[in-house]
Amino acid sequence: MSGIWEERFSAALHQLVERGWAVAKDALPAWIVRELAEEARRLWHEGKFRPAGIGRGAGYRVRSEVRGDWILWWDEDAPTPIQAIYRAEIERLRQTLNETLFLGLIAFEVHYAVFPPGAFYRRHRDRFLTADERVISCILYLNPTWSEDNGGALRIYDPDGTTHDILPQAGTFVLLRSDTVEHEVQPTRKERFSVTGWLRRRAREFRM
Repeated sequence: MSGIWEERFSAALHQLVERGWAVAKDALPAWIVRELAEEARRLWHEGKFRPAGIGRGAGYRVRSEVRGDWILWWDEDAPTPIQAIYRAEIERLRQTLNETLFLGLIAFEVHYAVFPPGAFYRRHRDRFLTADERVISCILYLNPTWSEDNGGALRIYDPDGTTHDILPQAGTFVLLRSDTVEHEVQPTRKERFSVTGWLRRRAREFRM
């Protein structure tokens, strides 16, 4: 890793180890964030997104009282040019996390997400109850102008009950431990875009 990404991530890595989550602002070049934002908005207006749900497999359900975002999964085998660039940056992150924290990360799954006005996501963790592949959640925000009045903050809960609100300003990059960090998205007052993904390890046998 080199340049501003290395500098910003060094502090973020320490935060991740100490408290299970980290925030890095302007960790990626502005042009990458801008092109991802332009692509996400274009695909949204073309009607490519679908309502997000909760659960997996046969238990998957769309429940608007829990979450109101819409998502578009990236095609791993046919990424767009800007998606390939972002994946390359996350690959560098994956290697660094494995080298420093020995997490055994092998893959990255990712989608665009948009919260229309009024949408929210109730308090939750990112790991499924019946699967433990997700290890680190990665969120890159794509909104060039955002203020507290727009709502839509990411609220992170510490084990002691302390909360931290993070505005989804373009270029803000968030890392979370998928299994332990509870968080929610506060109701938003305007369209809120992000790239949301998970660094994964190999699946382990799960017994009820």
